[in-house]
Amino acid sequence: MKVVYSEAHAGHDPSYMLVRGERRESAEKPARADLLLNAARAGGHEVIPPAYAGLVPVLAVHTPEYVDFLQVAHREWSRFAGAGAEVVPGAHPVRYRGSYPRTIVGRAGWHQVDGACPIGSGTWEAALAAAQVAVTAAQVVMDETHAGAKRPIAYALCRPPGHHAYADLAGGFCFLNNTAIAAQHLRAQHQRVAILDIDVHHGNGTQGIFYARNDVLTVSIHADPADYYPYFWGYAHERGEGAGEGCNLNLPLPVGSADDIWLAAGERALERIRTFAPTALVVALGLDASEHDPLQGLKVTTDGFGRMAALIAELKLPTLLVQEGGYLGPELGENLARVLSAIG
Repeated sequence: MKVVYSEAHAGHDPSYMLVRGERRESAEKPARADLLLNAARAGGHEVIPPAYAGLVPVLAVHTPEYVDFLQVAHREWSRFAGAGAEVVPGAHPVRYRGSYPRTIVGRAGWHQVDGACPIGSGTWEAALAAAQVAVTAAQVVMDETHAGAKRPIAYALCRPPGHHAYADLAGGFCFLNNTAIAAQHLRAQHQRVAILDIDVHHGNGTQGIFYARNDVLTVSIHADPADYYPYFWGYAHERGEGAGEGCNLNLPLPVGSADDIWLAAGERALERIRTFAPTALVVALGLDASEHDPLQGLKVTTDGFGRMAALIAELKLPTLLVQEGGYLGPELGENLARVLSAIG
């Protein structure tokens, strides 16, 4: 299997995140990508760098105002006397209709939804590189499909992750939505694409981007947002709107659910995907549902990840794996290795 990876991810190294009003070390650190890369290499997979596709695939998913903000945010923020090392907003236009501000302080509040997505000096370059990783891996899948490969598949080792990023919002460690960018790129060859998000958190940004569309099915298995981030999105009644009505499926699970419940949700998800009849699949591969993950939302074992991957493989679709969550711990690499071996 081809694994696409860029060292540029290390430029994004957030110094902290806000948790219940306290500054804590961010769980989204460069070392997590190192663990994943080492596991992929140990499995004998071919690691390749991304090709540069520029901003076109990014702007196919994100608004120009948002992309401009990400490019200039840290530079403009740093011009303020006494500004912190990272862009962290202190004001948000919640609930009421507002107007787009000129100053970077206001724009930060407009585009950053929470305290877990600080923008540092290297954040834009890292996020853009992750998007290029996703596009390149999607192109690998399309090229292999065109060449008649028996099972076109690739793994995009993206960091920072992306599935909480909306068209114009950063949040939950995410800036550019790598999963959505990859799915949109696959649409050049595939009329119908399905996204299966198995991260412990709901893929709210991905849902939002495709919510009114019927060419991309979005399915997410996650800890119940009534008790867990992202709190406001990811409920079972959210089914899409307009042309996209019925093309969004959320399968929220009780916090602490283990393998059997998670895999049963996986069976339901795959049944819906089969009904949708896509010709390509994107898996938003969060590994933070692990029983050993520091965020402790679900209790999935390494064997559980392998069983889920085997179920996905039964779809026999051209498949792109896009790395989402999964945080520091000795089992992180083991869980990835099990997924790659079971799905490849």
